[in-house]
Amino acid sequence: MARGDDSPPARRSNDKFDDAISQPQISSEPSSSTLDLEKQIARRDHEDDKKQLEDDHSTTDTETGSDNENDDNITSHSQPNNVETAKPLNRIISRVLSHTSHITHKSTGPPPPPPDGGLPAWTAVACSHLIIMNTWGFINSWAMFQSHYLNSSPALAPHNTQSAIAWIGSIQIFLLFFIGTLTGRLTDAGYFKEIYTLGAIFQIVGIFTTSVAFEAGYWQLFLAQGVCVGIGNGCLFCPTMANVSTYFQKKRALAIAIVASGSGTGGLIFPSMMRQLVPMVGFAWAVRAMGFIVLFNLVVGGLFMKRREGLGKGRGIKGWGDVVDWAAWNELEYTFYAAGTWFIFLGLYFGLYYLSTFSRDVIGLSFEDSLNLLLVCNGMGIPARLIVNHAADKVGILNMFIPAGILAGATVLAWMDVKSVTGMYVWAAAYGAGAGALQSLFPAGLTTLTTDIRKTGVRMGMIFTLNSFATLIGPPIAGAIISASGGSYLGAQGFAGASMLLGTVLLVGARFVKGRKIAQQAGGEKSWIAVKV
Repeated sequence: MARGDDSPPARRSNDKFDDAISQPQISSEPSSSTLDLEKQIARRDHEDDKKQLEDDHSTTDTETGSDNENDDNITSHSQPNNVETAKPLNRIISRVLSHTSHITHKSTGPPPPPPDGGLPAWTAVACSHLIIMNTWGFINSWAMFQSHYLNSSPALAPHNTQSAIAWIGSIQIFLLFFIGTLTGRLTDAGYFKEIYTLGAIFQIVGIFTTSVAFEAGYWQLFLAQGVCVGIGNGCLFCPTMANVSTYFQKKRALAIAIVASGSGTGGLIFPSMMRQLVPMVGFAWAVRAMGFIVLFNLVVGGLFMKRREGLGKGRGIKGWGDVVDWAAWNELEYTFYAAGTWFIFLGLYFGLYYLSTFSRDVIGLSFEDSLNLLLVCNGMGIPARLIVNHAADKVGILNMFIPAGILAGATVLAWMDVKSVTGMYVWAAAYGAGAGALQSLFPAGLTTLTTDIRKTGVRMGMIFTLNSFATLIGPPIAGAIISASGGSYLGAQGFAGASMLLGTVLLVGARFVKGRKIAQQAGGEKSWIAVKV
């Protein structure tokens, strides 16, 4: 049998075996289609893989030759000689597997460093700003809904109490954070667009059904604005923040600040629309007009926001080990950070939720004037986010987070002594700046505690889910305290302020642990106090 120089030697025929077999024998010569396939595979090999493929080819030939020498000693029970047909195919499979393994190794290696700029990165920032406007901008405007439902929605009776209405807003934030673990892991696995589309559908359906649900009853409103919008927010927020953080490293805090300032943008636009449109067209059409703004933002984000190239597509979810990074809890800085932010979020939204009702019940402002306070509060959050995050890029995120937590907590306690309209405007401006700083530094701080950017989504989602319970119970607890105190806000103000200060103390623990690790890695040249964290 004629073969090329690199082919294995022909197998010697076994006379006894050939005589015993009556059916026609398969030719030991490889078919022309097999040889053509082998040539096609060889032509497709890259130039830089030729040497590796030649080594694999020679190894295969050597092993085949060894097998043939052993076959010389096989008895009459040996395999028929048509096994030769598989030998060229074995070489083809060896080449393909070697080439595939080489490619897989390249694709599953460490991802390239973040570009820290460029058109795709800043496009993602701009689109994410619009998405945060849809989610947190709507949530930060909840005070206008709280005030309207308490005073102008008789269909909600007997549930039109401070605590009952607060549950609708709380379930929005709860779901936004709670499903963050799952959506964050799916984002890491490469399903960003699918999660985004699902969130957009839920958000739009929830907002437009809210426009009619408030006249149907409390539970219809709870399902529409609380549950449906909340699920949409959860599918949009965590994946959006995780996606943006993969584009930046040195400028990450600034990029996240620009994204997070979308909550301030929404906090200005939505209350302004409510104030102008409710007297003109009514509450239902005012909410629908907001829905069209949200729809526009979602379309723009869906068209132009892309997942960063080069990260690959992670494996699918097979169990909780794929959804939760349990090893993260072994890192004390991560655990302290989770506990600290939990207590901060327990009290953070009390001011944003009850600002309008306090100004109407205690200060005596009208509904329209109470919305002006909300505009001041949300407006001050925009420059505060940009300033503190720009400074955080210079001095460290935790180094800015801790003083911001102290100032915000102290501001809530100072609310106890506000008695005038002027004092309310000053307080609203101060609290808006502090709350905005905390909201924007929170996700940025999470990214600094994650060294592998491929785990950003799941680690961010874990703390989001934990903090969801704080945001769920915080405002209703405050509302229950107000009701139990006969309408006095003092107990609720003390509860919220103390919670935020306690959380800040725990952040100091995270700063201490992380600072010591960085100082030790640097060889002890700096103390843990002086390092950038």
